[in-house]
Amino acid sequence: MKIAVFQHEPAEPLGYLEQVFSGHNVPFEYIRLCDTGEVPRTDATHLVFMGGPMSVNDEREFPYLKQEKELIRKSAKNRQKVLGICLGAQLIASAFGAPVYHYVTETGWHELAKVPESTGILAGFPEKFHVFQLHGDTFAIPYSGKLLCTGRQVRNQGFSTGNCLGLQFHLEMTAEIIRDWSRPLKKHDREKIARDTPRYLAGSNRLCRMVAEDFVGR
Repeated sequence: MKIAVFQHEPAEPLGYLEQVFSGHNVPFEYIRLCDTGEVPRTDATHLVFMGGPMSVNDEREFPYLKQEKELIRKSAKNRQKVLGICLGAQLIASAFGAPVYHYVTETGWHELAKVPESTGILAGFPEKFHVFQLHGDTFAIPYSGKLLCTGRQVRNQGFSTGNCLGLQFHLEMTAEIIRDWSRPLKKHDREKIARDTPRYLAGSNRLCRMVAEDFVGR
């Protein structure tokens, strides 16, 4: 087993996911698209696509986005496990023909709800749970996909299609990443995040561990 992690932005690493993978001695490598600008050949068995500031529609400016979508489709045919977070989830949706477009900006901690028909690892999530958000785009659910969880402002928050799992939200958050991401925000948002983080981070970490261990079959 080997995990390839496609990183679009230096400030968006695996975070808590890295702790879980390392704890289970699962090897992983970063493919730093933010540095190389191209998707290399990889012998990885599992693929993780992280977040980033660009849109999945910016293929002209970032040609590697098209390469990532092709890789996601190829991996799905080969029944490889694929996990997409934020931009990564949007890449999965776009790879399977669903539109991705600018919508409501969500920042900080938000409550989501599991849909009654949730399958896979999200079937074990609480009925309602809080997660960290930082995005302005949303996606439609691909024709082949299943909606897994929803939000009040942005409905489509998590979905699966085949062996691919797309999460619009950030389960990988750590206190350090939250501090880094909060610095450029407005004072009101920074203060709210600082109040909310002690209430919700531990629960987010537990859900992240569930997803990560299911991803690697542990």
